[in-house]
Amino acid sequence: MIHSMTGFGKACLQLPTKKITVEVKSLNSKSLDLNVRLPQAYREKELPLRNLIAQELERGKVDFSLYSEVTAEETSSKINGPIVMAYIKQMKSIISDADETELMKMAVRMPDALKVERVELDENEWNDIQKVVEEAIVYMKQFRKSEGASLEADFRKRINSIRSLMNDVSEMDVERIVTVKERLRTNLKELQVTVDENRFEQEVIYYLEKMDITEEKVRLGKHLDYFVETLEGTEANGRKLGFIAQEMGREINTMGSKSNHAEMQKKVVLMKDELEKIKEQVLNVL
Repeated sequence: MIHSMTGFGKACLQLPTKKITVEVKSLNSKSLDLNVRLPQAYREKELPLRNLIAQELERGKVDFSLYSEVTAEETSSKINGPIVMAYIKQMKSIISDADETELMKMAVRMPDALKVERVELDENEWNDIQKVVEEAIVYMKQFRKSEGASLEADFRKRINSIRSLMNDVSEMDVERIVTVKERLRTNLKELQVTVDENRFEQEVIYYLEKMDITEEKVRLGKHLDYFVETLEGTEANGRKLGFIAQEMGREINTMGSKSNHAEMQKKVVLMKDELEKIKEQVLNVL
């Protein structure tokens, strides 16, 4: 079963003093294009996170975001009391009758009035966060699987359409041969020349051999079967499906160039249209 590269996963965790939210978004890409957003406190875990995401999601333009929202009275910024008092003292020496409230407002805006204490990463807390990360990735993969099922249904529909059109072309092929023979004979009659029937038949056979599309029909049928077989595989196969679609395009184009028949060419155009839609959707397959 195929999976789409498009997906979204989200999971949340409530810790004693903060709420953690993890979001994973993905779009199609030729390879893994990973963008990770983390709060400063968790930066040291970025490399293991990247390895985990790369292993689980494989391909796609992936945006990973981890948000931390403080939900309790907790702050890493502290007022540097001695510094603030020193500023107030200096300002009083300049303006002795200044209002202390105003001096306090000014002092806390001065350099080094606030000190930020570095918060060490709690490994137990991170273990809980990592479980939420894995949960968001699971939701993402479920989304990809669901999208992949929709893509597969669309692929099967279009493959069946191409196969049906190819069968129509096969039925027209007999009529085409008769029409070509009649047209050649009519052209010769208009020239009013004597024709050697044996030589005429030889030339017709040679001409029809150059227009024969039997090999193209056989190869196209095999490519259609291989495409469906690959859809049912268990491994990531977006690239393989793309290669098969290219081969299908070569056979359809050759059939169109050889057809020399208006109704057959219309069918070939319809086949090309279905194939182009397949190629567009294959870009979304993992």
